[in-house]
Amino acid sequence: MHDLKYIRENPQAFDAALVRRGAAPVAESVLALDENRRALLTEMQNAQARRNEASKAIGAAMGKGDTATAEALKAEVAALKDTLPALEEQERAAGEELDTLLAGLPNLPADDTPDGADETENVEVARWGTPRSFEFEPRDHADLGPVLGLDFETGVAISGARFTFMRGQMARLNRALGQFMLDYQTGQRGYTECATPYLVRQESLFGTGQLPKFAEDNFQTTDGRWLIPTAEVSLTNSVREQILDESALPIRMTALTPCFRSEAGAAGRDTKGLIRQHQFEKVELVSIVRPEDSAAEHERMVESAEGILQALELPYRKMLLCTGDMGASARKTYDLEVWLPGQGLYREISSCSNCGDWQARRMNTRYRPAESKGNVFVHTLNGSGLAVGRTLVAVLENHQQADGSVTVPAALLPYMGGLTKLEITA
Repeated sequence: MHDLKYIRENPQAFDAALVRRGAAPVAESVLALDENRRALLTEMQNAQARRNEASKAIGAAMGKGDTATAEALKAEVAALKDTLPALEEQERAAGEELDTLLAGLPNLPADDTPDGADETENVEVARWGTPRSFEFEPRDHADLGPVLGLDFETGVAISGARFTFMRGQMARLNRALGQFMLDYQTGQRGYTECATPYLVRQESLFGTGQLPKFAEDNFQTTDGRWLIPTAEVSLTNSVREQILDESALPIRMTALTPCFRSEAGAAGRDTKGLIRQHQFEKVELVSIVRPEDSAAEHERMVESAEGILQALELPYRKMLLCTGDMGASARKTYDLEVWLPGQGLYREISSCSNCGDWQARRMNTRYRPAESKGNVFVHTLNGSGLAVGRTLVAVLENHQQADGSVTVPAALLPYMGGLTKLEITA
């Protein structure tokens, strides 16, 4: 959500920022709706004040025996009683229209977010690791995995496309990845582990920005709740409608949860393998901070995600997303893209975003500065630390051997119950 005061004072700058995101200018429409709502509110308040004033005057007129004046005042009060509900309804409708317009607008990009139309204009910031030279033709995980316990056919038979069933050593490796990520983020990066609901109310999805605009990308249950597309929703909304003490900040939370996405806008994309699933696991990172700390916290969060890739010896590159490729809730986003030798390209494995106060305004989450009056909206940040399924893909492809086995990275050995490699079982 956006600050109306900022739009009133900076309409041209607001429109220019929206245009950078590929959105149409709307400041004129916003201000017209705002002016209409404020005019109706003023009219309603004046009518209420006049009704109260006239009601008091009735008694005074009757006390003086001025029956004509008293009757005229009674008629005026009766008319105002009929008028006020209509004004209240008009003011409520005007407020809803304004809120609906604002709720559908994306966040404004940060000054250092590069302009661009799509992913081809993202900016590479850094690379880590050297892609391995293979003495054989490396295989895609979808070809490598089935004999190691990655069962695509059973997943489809049970649930349909974009679901996968894992067995034995593959399921163990998948679990090891999630546990290692969670232990790393809590033990070395200072995030507090949380266990969150997987079903949330629509207010929660609105708070983080998935609703109302992206409803088709999510799954809704028969009782009106929604399956979380990421633990960002439940973690960030844990502070909704609160006024936090400054001493409590920063708040850093993490959770390993299943995630559910309809992939409505991805028909025909990545239907083979684990890259794009309806159900997957992810370790999510969320930070709640003071505005002046959010830029540094963003860099710290990206480093937290990078640490996992480095520990697993997975080459990657760090990309700064352009305005056209960034999620609606973000001001600035870094993507980490891992090298997949079986596909011969880099693929996104983590996205870390600074949302500024955009989500906080939707959730009405503020903090109380220790040495100043008034409450201030917090800044929220979120990122993947990491997506488990995509990390499994990267481990399989980068650590595969000529005989079809996969060597377990050293960082995962404590979680593997003595297994040092995945070997062909059928």
